[in-house]
Amino acid sequence: MLVIVCPGQGSQTPGFLTPWLAIPGVRERLGWLSAVAGMDLVKHGTESDEETIKDTAVAQPLIVASGLVSLLALFEHPADGFRLVGAGAGHSVGEITAAAAGGVISAEQAMVFVRERGRAMAQASAVTPTGMSAVMGGDPDDVTATIERHGLTPANINGAGQVVAAGTMEQLAALTAEPPAKARVIPLKVAGAFHTEHMAPAVDVLSGYAKAMSTHDARVPLVSNRDGAVVHSGREVLGRLVSQVSNPVRWDLTMETFKELGVTGIIEIPPAGTLAGLAKRVLKDVEILALKSPDDLEQAHRMVKEHGKSSGVAQDPTWRLVISPAKGMVSFTHSEVGTAVDAGSVVATVGTLRDTYEVVAPHGGRVVEWLVEDGDPVSPGQPVLRLHPQEG
Repeated sequence: MLVIVCPGQGSQTPGFLTPWLAIPGVRERLGWLSAVAGMDLVKHGTESDEETIKDTAVAQPLIVASGLVSLLALFEHPADGFRLVGAGAGHSVGEITAAAAGGVISAEQAMVFVRERGRAMAQASAVTPTGMSAVMGGDPDDVTATIERHGLTPANINGAGQVVAAGTMEQLAALTAEPPAKARVIPLKVAGAFHTEHMAPAVDVLSGYAKAMSTHDARVPLVSNRDGAVVHSGREVLGRLVSQVSNPVRWDLTMETFKELGVTGIIEIPPAGTLAGLAKRVLKDVEILALKSPDDLEQAHRMVKEHGKSSGVAQDPTWRLVISPAKGMVSFTHSEVGTAVDAGSVVATVGTLRDTYEVVAPHGGRVVEWLVEDGDPVSPGQPVLRLHPQEG
């Protein structure tokens, strides 16, 4: 199974988009996305200096746009992605890229949403001087306890011995002075304490925009970085995009779900490198590629052919399917064929080693057939129930 991962803020470097402009159509697509975003993304991706592209309001649209244009180079026909990609995921702002790639929102919606996200987060960051620092190594429990003792938030738990602490500059300075045992503290080049309570004003802004946005259910299973759950409902994906601005990123749980899915290949799209590095330390026996330039496309095309495997979601009408959010044992709450199910109702639960997840029907309908038996083991993203839409 092939998984596509989309990087987050901090992955951008000056000039990283320059080699991609040699591919026919990329400059024009970036020009169109620039018009939507209201900024010159071609210039920012090729000429702007590090300080300029560090600005949250610039960095976030640039990262999403670069992912969207480079994704098109992965497949002979863009629609092939829905047939060959087993799952997608994004780290922080990369979830917007993944949502657009999975068909939940359009590229234009993604650019408007990320433009406003970047602006709102930049404004929230300006209220109080805040930042983020990576804590490398150390005992995981001691690292978390030390971060919290300094009044900081473990904003990214990335696995592979990497936790990112976020908070005020004074709190981060105290952490540097008194780090966890056997750990290094490395300040990150970001403009604020993302994925913490400091971003609450941005959540309020985005929740208002989300109410006016139309969505489609995902055509590729999307693994949420909030808890590692596989999400299918377009409205749920959008809701998670809003709340994740102030929620910690659990990339460690995302990679655990990759294991449960049986992933054999991972491609990180531009600006690539960070997520591929984390995966190499955690996911053994998985082929991993950081797609840094067009020179890597030959290897990427081979990986698509060798690891590409349909999830089965894109081949059926997505509004009729209800999927499992996690690996575990399924228990039905609605069981009779012909039973009416209201939109948003819980039709089953999936028990895992970590938690119990509710299986929610994103649309109303009547139970046509269960695709599993009560008590069966299920995989993340596996269709479990088929619904016939309600009349009217």
